[in-house]
Amino acid sequence: MLRSMMKVNMFPPERAIERESKRESERESEREYFRQLSQDSVYVQDPWVWLQWKLPAAAIMVLLLMSVTVLHLLTLAMLFIATMEKSWWVWTDAEITDLWYNCIHDNATGNWLCAASNENDWLQAVQALMVFSVVFSSISFLVFLGQLFTLSKVGLFYFTGLCQVFAGFTSFAASLIFTFHRKEILEDSRDLSMGHFGYCFILAWSCVPLLLFSGVLYVHLRKRQ
Repeated sequence: MLRSMMKVNMFPPERAIERESKRESERESEREYFRQLSQDSVYVQDPWVWLQWKLPAAAIMVLLLMSVTVLHLLTLAMLFIATMEKSWWVWTDAEITDLWYNCIHDNATGNWLCAASNENDWLQAVQALMVFSVVFSSISFLVFLGQLFTLSKVGLFYFTGLCQVFAGFTSFAASLIFTFHRKEILEDSRDLSMGHFGYCFILAWSCVPLLLFSGVLYVHLRKRQ
């Protein structure tokens, strides 16, 4: 007993305080580790919260801007192709119809021979709606670029998102009209079962959810420094 007391007294008070401080620091490090581990398990369930926790605000803003820009350009390109290309309805591999022309493939020359489609109210409605969709999406992108430099901090891209939503609705209306009134639009005596929808029609339908989704992103996107 006496020997143990002598050994304890051999350590000066400063040394004892230093050792206690070191132990406390180690315990604090362990607590911080387990706290971070528990936070990570929560953030895995919510990726957006995890992203906000891991990345600084500036990096998140850059990532969001790049995402909405790529999505916007993608949908705009899809809209333009769907409006201008000649494959809304396919009768055969050598005979197709779009919103503007009826085309037949000439095997001798390898070219498409096209004649203007017969105008009717349903066709004109689809044409106008698809053109409006391209215009709305183009205006939306130009306004977005302008707002990046003129909008105040924490401002919202309301007008940009609204234009994208309008573009989505017009594309939806055009696709819906063509779906249910293709017989009147095509003005062909042949049975519709002899043909099928072309890739431009599929692109027009695909643009609808993408346009609406990007519009919602713009509405919730706040500008930061």
